[in-house]
Amino acid sequence: MSKINHHLTDEMLLSYSAGSLAEAFSLVVATHVSMCDECRARLDAFDAVGGSVLNDCGEAVVGADSLDATLARITAGEDRLPARKTKADAVFPAPLAEYVDGDLDAVKWTRVGGGVRQAILPTSKGATVRLLHIPAGTAVPDHGHNGAEMTLVLKGAFRDEFDRFGPGDVEVANEDLHHTPVAEEGEDCICLAATDAPLRFNAILPRIAQRFVRI
Repeated sequence: MSKINHHLTDEMLLSYSAGSLAEAFSLVVATHVSMCDECRARLDAFDAVGGSVLNDCGEAVVGADSLDATLARITAGEDRLPARKTKADAVFPAPLAEYVDGDLDAVKWTRVGGGVRQAILPTSKGATVRLLHIPAGTAVPDHGHNGAEMTLVLKGAFRDEFDRFGPGDVEVANEDLHHTPVAEEGEDCICLAATDAPLRFNAILPRIAQRFVRI
């Protein structure tokens, strides 16, 4: 993998460590961390701080059967979700592969126009996460954001008016960003994107299609 130039913010990593991120954003964070040594090390540091804080907290009274009940739930979860071994040539890291039950060839794509395809992944309410397949050289209609968006490149690359994002790079957008991402020539771009609000398109056709494709 090429060098990762765009990383997660400390705020995102702290929220993930604390378990306060929506599931959609947590999936993007977990997938990026599995690809990025730098962010994984920072996350480990935040986890260590959190563990230290817990050690200093007072004891809580729990039921006598709490340990047995917890171990039983862990064992049941392991039975339902056996560990998945990621192939050396896989596009999807393990956290994402669990959500699609496989790799790129297991994705059930839906066309959203202009050759772009998407697959919305099932997560809890509060935010949405989707896989995007953008053909090489194709531009996503220019748009702004009504909330937060986190986009992780898994394969290929895209550029906008401000920078380039390749495999492992993550773009964190908010209401201040307005841009037109374009997949680079030579290879289709596969991204994982989480949003907590609909995008804000300028052109009329994307706005009409928006209600049907849930972007």
